[in-house]
Amino acid sequence: MTKLNYKRILFKVSGEAMMGDKDFGHDPNAIDIICRQIINVYNQGYEICLVVGGGNIFRGVSAQGSTMERVSADYMGMLATCINALALQNALEIRGIQTRMQSAIPIDTICERYVKRKAVRHLEKKRIVIFASGTGNPFFTTDTASVLRAVETNCDVILKGTQVDGVYSADPKKDKNATFFYILSHKQVIN
Repeated sequence: MTKLNYKRILFKVSGEAMMGDKDFGHDPNAIDIICRQIINVYNQGYEICLVVGGGNIFRGVSAQGSTMERVSADYMGMLATCINALALQNALEIRGIQTRMQSAIPIDTICERYVKRKAVRHLEKKRIVIFASGTGNPFFTTDTASVLRAVETNCDVILKGTQVDGVYSADPKKDKNATFFYILSHKQVIN
């Protein structure tokens, strides 16, 4: 594998990727594949942060569309990301990789609160840092949290692992006419 010109990588893992072929929850085989890929990159000397989604456990926007208030639904989604972060943390640590989980909402019994300086120090000590509960605020996605945490911790690149093979004009699972973008410039995104 060619060595990339990055020192620090943020990898966004979708909740859906953790469920593999199941309809919800966790697939141990999918988590194993994800962990092997992360460890492969880690063993090349990169510093790694992870942001974990929660869509395999709870999809806040879908619940909100029924009878649930949006803020409550989003907080439930944040808790789902914590469950997934714990699953990834466990899977990495049983494979001998040191990790630290940090949450944007306080759940001190199971992990640290997110503190930028602590996160950076953990990365410098070659620990994988797993960020949970998104930004800690309703109305923001874990993709937004990925960008925020990457900027705060001076990551060189953000990589996203989902069940979609690239960037589309719409969700290709829901819109058969969605356009795949082979190349996408910054200007195209903001226009």
